[in-house]
Amino acid sequence: MTPTTPRIATLDAPAAWRVVDFISDLHLQAIEPQTVQAWEHYMAHTRADAVFILGDLFEVWVGDDALAAHDGEAPFEARCIRTLHTTGQRCALFFMHGNRDFLLGDAFARAGSLQLLADPTVLTFGAQRWLLSHGDALCLDDTDYLQFRTQVRSPAWQQAFLAKPLAERRAIARGLRTQSEARKHSGASYADVDAAAACAWLQAAHAHELIHGHTHKPADHALDHSLRRRVLSDWDAAATPPRAEVLRLRLDGDAVQVQRLAASQAVLDH
Repeated sequence: MTPTTPRIATLDAPAAWRVVDFISDLHLQAIEPQTVQAWEHYMAHTRADAVFILGDLFEVWVGDDALAAHDGEAPFEARCIRTLHTTGQRCALFFMHGNRDFLLGDAFARAGSLQLLADPTVLTFGAQRWLLSHGDALCLDDTDYLQFRTQVRSPAWQQAFLAKPLAERRAIARGLRTQSEARKHSGASYADVDAAAACAWLQAAHAHELIHGHTHKPADHALDHSLRRRVLSDWDAAATPPRAEVLRLRLDGDAVQVQRLAASQAVLDH
């Protein structure tokens, strides 16, 4: 596919910010309590001035009306909202849609005391420009997914889906999760971010560093002599070893230090 550069939003960090954290791909769901608890502990104790959640906070989100539901899944969703709201009272909290929770909307944002971010967004912090994205739109070799992404991000598709009864939407989501798990266990390879597209986005944003998730392949990649992408970890606290990593930007004088920390370490580091 030919790389395309979308409209890029901007966010200027307040001068008082000294520590900024990034997490993504937690895929929270009630049947994985260890990951949920690790996230809750991190959110309750991080001393960052701002936390950016770059997509796939939830394994699935079928619409904000789920917050008012009285079915078996609603207590878990309400629990997550309380965690977000409490954290949002003491630090800035931002959310960018992923490929699993693109239906998260304004009602959720208000209840969770967080600000929605466009994908991509440039964060100006420490006299540097950091390009933020979930990352899925840059996986150009995954053509089937990108066609699906275009479909489900359209207002017409979302309006039709959200018009379905909540129980039906949950059933559809369960079916999609089953398909996803089957593909994961089949050993199928997943497309990675296209380097040329990443460079094009960075150049359009006048930024040198891209921070993204989605691929579940945490690493730092040099794209050329001046451009770099930093990939966030997915979270799975039940894995061996556990995966629950925070990418932290710390302002030290005029310089920005970049740290990869286990979530348990991130709440102690200050």
